[in-house]
Amino acid sequence: MAAIAAIIGAAAGAAWGWASLAAGVLALLIHHLRHLARLGRWLSHPVPGQVPEGEGSWNEVFAALHRFEREAAKREEMLAEALVRFRRAAQALPDGVVMLDHANHFEWCNRTAEVQLELDSSADAGQPIANLVREPEFVAYLASGEHSPSRPVRITRGPALSLSLRLIPYGQSQKLLLSRDTTQFERVETMRRDFVANVSHELRTPLTVLVGFLETVRELKLDPQRVRDYLGMMREQASRMHRIIEDLLMLSVLESAPPPPTDRVQMASLLARLRLEAEALSGGRHSILMEGRPTLDLLGSETELASAFGNLVSNAIRYTPAGGKVCLVWREGPDGAAFAVEDTGPGIAPEHVPRLTERFYRVDRSRSRETGGTGLGLAIVKHAVARHQATLDVDSRLGAGSRFTVRFPPQRILPAEPVLSAGNRNEE
Repeated sequence: MAAIAAIIGAAAGAAWGWASLAAGVLALLIHHLRHLARLGRWLSHPVPGQVPEGEGSWNEVFAALHRFEREAAKREEMLAEALVRFRRAAQALPDGVVMLDHANHFEWCNRTAEVQLELDSSADAGQPIANLVREPEFVAYLASGEHSPSRPVRITRGPALSLSLRLIPYGQSQKLLLSRDTTQFERVETMRRDFVANVSHELRTPLTVLVGFLETVRELKLDPQRVRDYLGMMREQASRMHRIIEDLLMLSVLESAPPPPTDRVQMASLLARLRLEAEALSGGRHSILMEGRPTLDLLGSETELASAFGNLVSNAIRYTPAGGKVCLVWREGPDGAAFAVEDTGPGIAPEHVPRLTERFYRVDRSRSRETGGTGLGLAIVKHAVARHQATLDVDSRLGAGSRFTVRFPPQRILPAEPVLSAGNRNEE
């Protein structure tokens, strides 16, 4: 530009040369100001993919800005995808996950946490978590500052849900609140403790009697009749311990054994046998009835089914007063088959029904011990029928008797085999 102005000045005079130089500088200044205005407008309202075009030296500037904008968009897209993957992973977790900021304000949670802690990801954003989860134990845990992952806090949400909550710091002053449903674990742990206590109690009682009689027989000079009486009582207690151990072994087998075989179980003969056993156990003290004529057989293990049905029958006879009725019922239909045992005993209060199949659970401990039961019969029934895809239903009312029904699905039944009469067998 200076060279051009010098040529013009030499040809047309100095004034024209300086004027040409000034005009060139002004044009260059306008060029740069125009591009700066474009850049300023885009920076004030940046639109991805719409970086302005440039001319001359500004072309390289806008090209570099365009490359930077594309790279930033890619990074943002990758971060968005990573966030989506993280949230999908968090949604798939069986535990509740809640994201909190440095001030313990709610940011986000997965669906499990929404259900367990009654949160709303959209409506509760920005709220203090202590205002959303108002359990006193959790509020105290949050305020204590002692948030060791190995020391969670336990809270209850209603009568049927127990949760374990723990805070885990991450990032820059952020926290994860993890919630885990421990209801089943606590129920199993309670059942385990009760089982250990009950089996110890059930075995301690006959052992105490045995030890006491042994010391009496050893230390005292007794007449032969008294010795025979003591030995008879010792045998009774030893038999009781033997029955308990046999039932425990049966339960262990049912829990750990492979699925039962699919052998044909002839229900006509099994029900006839159950009725004979019921009459023998009753000894004429009850009226034993049979309803229903089987035209179907079951697929499964005859030993397990006979044990389950036998426990239901023996329980009905033990708990039904003399003169009462015990009815064995067989029903068939399009939904499968059912075996039920009905009695006219004292019945069971509603609060006891859900726990009847727990090991050693007794409605009346003293009366159960008098009847000779081990407290494991219904637990055996529960496991045996479950292995055959069947269900156990209990219907009982105080003073109106009880009905225990085992229902089998259609895939466990098949038409019964025809039973040949003696005449037909002789002709063959």
